[in-house]
Amino acid sequence: MTDELTPETPAEEEQPIKQRKNGLYPGVSDELAANMKSGWADTELRELEPIEQAPNAARRRAALSARFPGERLVIPAGNLKTRSNDTEYSFRASTEYVYLTGDQTDDSVLVLEPRADAADGHEETIYRLPRSNRENGEFWLNGMGELWVGRRHSLAESEALLGVPCKDIRELADVLKEATGPVRVVRGHDAGIETALTDKVTAERDEELRVFLSEARAVKDAFEIGELQKAVDSTVRGFEDVVKVLDKAEATSERYIEGTFFLRARVEGNDVGYGSICAAGPHATTLHWVRNNGQVRSGDLLLLDAGVETNTLYTADVTRTLPINGRYSDLQRKIYDAVYEAQEAGIAAVKPGAAFRDFHDASQRVLTEKLVEWGLIEGPVGRVLELGLQRRWTLHGTGHMLGLDVHDCAAARTEAYVNGTLEPGMVLTVEPGLYFQADDLTVPEEYRGIGVRIEDDLLVTEDGNRNLSAALPRRSDEVEAWMAGLTK
Repeated sequence: MTDELTPETPAEEEQPIKQRKNGLYPGVSDELAANMKSGWADTELRELEPIEQAPNAARRRAALSARFPGERLVIPAGNLKTRSNDTEYSFRASTEYVYLTGDQTDDSVLVLEPRADAADGHEETIYRLPRSNRENGEFWLNGMGELWVGRRHSLAESEALLGVPCKDIRELADVLKEATGPVRVVRGHDAGIETALTDKVTAERDEELRVFLSEARAVKDAFEIGELQKAVDSTVRGFEDVVKVLDKAEATSERYIEGTFFLRARVEGNDVGYGSICAAGPHATTLHWVRNNGQVRSGDLLLLDAGVETNTLYTADVTRTLPINGRYSDLQRKIYDAVYEAQEAGIAAVKPGAAFRDFHDASQRVLTEKLVEWGLIEGPVGRVLELGLQRRWTLHGTGHMLGLDVHDCAAARTEAYVNGTLEPGMVLTVEPGLYFQADDLTVPEEYRGIGVRIEDDLLVTEDGNRNLSAALPRRSDEVEAWMAGLTK
């Protein structure tokens, strides 16, 4: 990686890069500064068409405006975060900002300004950085100038793409200082914005805004469903990629699996939607094993929980538990088939009008029946479920909403989510599992270190559900045949 500027200047004039990013570097000659001002082509993009999700984002902003009439609403995209010294993590805009704009630009802020008559709704503005200034040298002397980080859209281009008036983000501080009346902000993404609004907002009111936007995402529109299907389709191909290189993973580690899936995610999408879980052998019993530094051994199982995130930031979330050598042992197959049966029961319970908890309860009952049948826990099944004793081996809930966040709608009220009712357009995971820890002395030794999870992404339809990830085999014999076909 190159440093931002290395002119010949006295040592005492050198400054840390982080300081330089906020101003011009000293020691630049007048001749060089004059030279850099001219000789640049006009690159303004004209006659741009709105992005595909612009009409959907406009409808979402209208619903937000109607929910909070007469109030100023501030939704930041967020800022770059330092990874180490002068490098930053890859930027991922806040879910709320993306949902309402379709934009992903760092340091941007959506502001809904109430009109004089609250019944007339809000004036919408996106505040963002304009093109870098060529006259004052900002574009090449500032660490965040376009010469260093790449061209960004002009304000006019952004307006055309997003369908929202755009202004210079450097004007926003004064706008917020002068703000009167009630204000709400989505917290946790832009500390500077929150500081500017300290005496104008309350945590309780801001949480109401966050909750509304979380619940609004529960039912997906046609665009969102299409993006989720795209994410799942790429994820299926990523799983195929992994099966084809399991021999290389055996020669190296779980990291080969992680890297293989990541390549598919970056080629066909924006990124992985969450840290890939590439858990081989006993690591499969750790729910969020993302270290991915363990050995991959023939005869063990690989629990692969991964999802591609599309370029519009919608993510898949799929899990398969695969025999590394292509064939389940008798015990592995018994446990896998039990989880498959539990998932089948859960999927059957996903339909409009059903309680959200129904699919979890259906899956848990099947798993509990198996645990009692195998003699791992004393029945009756009803007593075990009432006391939750099966959770020693089933551990987690059986699914969650899916969308822009892998655990979407997480700020929704309990009554609107886990105690709510399924509706057409909702997308959720169904992912039962059984996990026998390597040091669990309450189960026979041969069970210890085996973890199995099967996870699919379900769209609630008018008459039931559609498995978006149905292209990926689930039944144990189908998994074996699929793997054999990929490794011929």
